[in-house]
This record gives sequence, C-alpha cells and structure tokens, in this order.
Amino acid sequence: MKHFLFVLFALAFAVPALAKVAVGEAAPDFTLTDSNGKSHALSQYKGKIVVLEWNNPKCPFVGKHYGGGNMQKQQADAAAAGAVWLTINSSAAGKQGDVSAAEANAYIAKVGGKQTAYLLDPSGKVGHLYGAKTTPHMFVIDKTGVLRYMGGIDSIKSTDKEDLAKATQYVPQALAELAAGKPVSVPTAEPYGCSVEYGP
Repeated sequence: MKHFLFVLFALAFAVPALAKVAVGEAAPDFTLTDSNGKSHALSQYKGKIVVLEWNNPKCPFVGKHYGGGNMQKQQADAAAAGAVWLTINSSAAGKQGDVSAAEANAYIAKVGGKQTAYLLDPSGKVGHLYGAKTTPHMFVIDKTGVLRYMGGIDSIKSTDKEDLAKATQYVPQALAELAAGKPVSVPTAEPYGCSVEYGP
C-alpha cells in the first residue's frame, strides 16, 4: 500500500512536466518580462486574440521572415485588427540567440519589428510549457483564451525569401477565419526552423 501511494504521489508531480498544449484547449497562462522591463501575463489579454512567436535573432529561418518583411507585415496587420503579438525568446544564457534587453531592442529597431512586446524567457519555462520546438514556432489564441492554431509560420520549409509569396501563411489565415467567426481550417502544421536553444 505504501508503495502504491508513493507511485501515485510521484505521478501527481510528474504530470505537469509532461503536459502539452493542444488546439481546442485553454492556453496556459504565463508571465514574462519584456525588453523594456514591463511584465506581461497572457491572462491580461483575455478578450483579445493573441499571437505567440518564438524567436532567435540569429536563426536563418527567422532571418527569412524578417529579412523579407513577412513577419513585420503579419505583426502590423494583426495589430491593426486588434490582436496582441508577443514575440518570445527562450534561448538560454550563452546559447545562440540569447540576447539582453538592450540587444533585443536593438534587434527590433534594426528589423523594424511591429510586435506588441518582445518577451525574454531565458529559463525556457514558457517555451517548455508550450512545447515550442523551433524558431519560428507560432501559436494563435482566441479571445476566450483557447488555443486555435499551433505550428509553422507557413507551408514552405526553407530559408529562401523567394518562397514567401508562394507559401500559405498560416497565422494570417487563422486570424482572418477567427475574425469571420469560422473555425480555423488548418489548426496545426509542422513547425520548422532552428531548434529552440534551451538550457540544460
């Protein structure tokens, strides 16, 4: 009996570590500090559509979408439609893509980023919470806090900017469908890019 209770106790604490987000379920809340020192909680944006974008400034796949203006356009269009766009950097200290707050702001200025905020997650806690695998890795959360899309930014897995115009852009498609009161036609897609540079 004691052994049985020990196993139950161990499983109770193991389950959260194994938890993964799923489309159609509530997106887990989190709080992170942005590159300007301001705290952001996902829950504070309930009532608005929220886009989460995992970022690594040194990743060539990220470079494709910022270098070609695709990410900035999506950010600006989302903001114009009343959505919140949170860019998250989960690179650990000393790993590729790790940036200080000042470096993040310099990067945003350089590429002309239009996100609501650039959030720093060096512990990787939020990245692991969402199962973020790549940069970019995209998530769309509806006004009620339910996850409606997760996966790649588009349909062509390359670093070639010439592919942008030919690819299906999944986030704008999801946002347009949500705005029209329709179900998201492509709720998941395989993410592609550089692996998120988590710490040990």
